[in-house]
Amino acid sequence: MKERQEKTTVLIIDDDPDFCYGLSRLVQRIGHDAVVCHSLAEGAEALRTQELDAVFLDVRLPDGNGLSLLPTIHQKPSRPQAIIITGAGDTDGAEMAIASGAWDYIEKGISSKHITLALKRALEYRRECLQVDTQPARVSLRRDAIAGDSSQINACLDKVAQYASSEVNVLIYGETGTGKELFARAIHENSTRAGGPFIVVDCAALPEALVESILFGHVKGAFTGADADRQGLVMQARQGTLFLDEVGELPLEMQKAFLRVLEERRVRPLGGSREIDCDFRLVAATNRNLEEMTAQNAFRSDLFFRILSVNITIPPLRERTKDIRAIAMHHLQKLCERFQMEQKGVSSAFFETLSAYPWPGNVRELINALKQALLIARNAPTLYPLHLPPKIRVQVVQKALSRDRQPSPSINVSGLNASKMHTLQQFREIACAHAEELYLKDLMASCQGKVKDAVRISGLSKSRLYALLKKYSIGPSSS
Repeated sequence: MKERQEKTTVLIIDDDPDFCYGLSRLVQRIGHDAVVCHSLAEGAEALRTQELDAVFLDVRLPDGNGLSLLPTIHQKPSRPQAIIITGAGDTDGAEMAIASGAWDYIEKGISSKHITLALKRALEYRRECLQVDTQPARVSLRRDAIAGDSSQINACLDKVAQYASSEVNVLIYGETGTGKELFARAIHENSTRAGGPFIVVDCAALPEALVESILFGHVKGAFTGADADRQGLVMQARQGTLFLDEVGELPLEMQKAFLRVLEERRVRPLGGSREIDCDFRLVAATNRNLEEMTAQNAFRSDLFFRILSVNITIPPLRERTKDIRAIAMHHLQKLCERFQMEQKGVSSAFFETLSAYPWPGNVRELINALKQALLIARNAPTLYPLHLPPKIRVQVVQKALSRDRQPSPSINVSGLNASKMHTLQQFREIACAHAEELYLKDLMASCQGKVKDAVRISGLSKSRLYALLKKYSIGPSSS
């Protein structure tokens, strides 16, 4: 394949006009075209309409977090590489950016030589990717139970396709109800072990007194009541996949025993005199921060690093509302078959209500709500919002009323003569500051002043959040 001869195009998304000017001149000086955008919305439009080779992306933009554009960048057929560039040294942001597939993360103020080198290497890597297509073939992926086509879920499916063909251990992160087991099954069903068993171990439900017997099995007479040999779940996973759900709940003593099994792929049943070979592939899942647990000695570090070969993070449903319609239709069809009902029509208002609700219980809560809606609707041919649980409808209405009462971030410029008018740039800065203050007040109120929750929702680092709260004189406990 011949290398492209046309000039490459670099997109710069940053709200600082002076920085954009300097960076665009640098990009043009080394022989590339530069396209400049000053907001998240402008950047998203440029990504949608233009063929691009690389993207310089600021984290903190007037209308949102620049990192939210990374899934869109990764989905473009032209395979542009993203270089995150920011004015604040934010270690949390760096971790999130690199984990999300950014090529590099650099601070403003570094030398032009450093920026040039980062861009050159990113473009070299992109050319190699185009010459040797490494994009997983999602069209052939078995994903029957995973509904949705958002950029976030497609990024997860790309990882499923990439990891399934290997024997590497996979750790799946995600809140309760996001569908971690579905992704574990997809890894199994797309692997060379698809013909073997898929054994689920719910670590949170293992009785502490019996956990060793349940996992490793036992021989007759090993303990009172052991009147026959019993094969453990680990042995049942031979030639297949062992899925440890909520692995963070595995007792510490059992973590040590399981680590040895994982390293040697040999099992000694309780009361047995010899070890038995056991060939299995491990996939684990958790809704807890295992790295934090390791630092607190609540989870063994050697086991953590053993199971964390590669990882997939399943986004919560509130971050991929685009998928709600597809998920709802998928499960409504199955539920109607299960309840032996005629397939029902669905009103647009029903979907609007589903999309407006935050789904703290994620997909699992959505499925339960659909079950209740079908049972309430009974013989009605069409589902409407009134068929949904009252809790959901009440919260959606309250949210709408609160939004209607919220004063808009407007700035009164009427009655001013021309000499007292702001420049457009000044007007934008004042409007953005006003909107930022309103957002922070609402954020802290919705989180009941809890900084940890505010950091998670906003995407800000703790230090950046505290700086903004101080700037607008908003206390952490402000309501």
